[in-house]
Amino acid sequence: MDWSLMFNCKVVVFGCGNVLYGDDGLGPKVIEVLQADKSLGDEVACVDAGTSIRPLLFDLLLNEKKPEQVIVVDITTDEDIEPGQVKEIDVDQVDPKKIADFSMHQFPTTNLLKELKENTDIKLSILVARPMVVPEKMSEGLSPEMNNAVDEVVSRIKKLIG
Repeated sequence: MDWSLMFNCKVVVFGCGNVLYGDDGLGPKVIEVLQADKSLGDEVACVDAGTSIRPLLFDLLLNEKKPEQVIVVDITTDEDIEPGQVKEIDVDQVDPKKIADFSMHQFPTTNLLKELKENTDIKLSILVARPMVVPEKMSEGLSPEMNNAVDEVVSRIKKLIG
């Protein structure tokens, strides 16, 4: 992945998560599917952010040239939805207690996302899905519920991009 693309494209999609912990690998899997889809064109940068989205957002905020749209994909602990269910949330819906946590699905970057939303013209979308399980010990591979969510997230991203 050429990381500089995120500074030169109209749309940046960040897939967050850790592929070594089961369903937490949703974001990277979505990016893998999007990168294989040649219909997106050259104006969409698909970035597997892993567990390191914070410095990427920081760099994006500091850069003079910004994308028109940023889409973030990750898992959520939201118990209002069923495992595998996809939901778009607003950055203001993120629990403020999660700011200092280490992973995107616990939103350590809430402050950067809010700054992106409030201080730029960038259209921000956050797509989340609830995992079936995130194992305590390393275990690769998505659950069937999360595998189904991948297709829905990809479809939603394509609609958001237009």
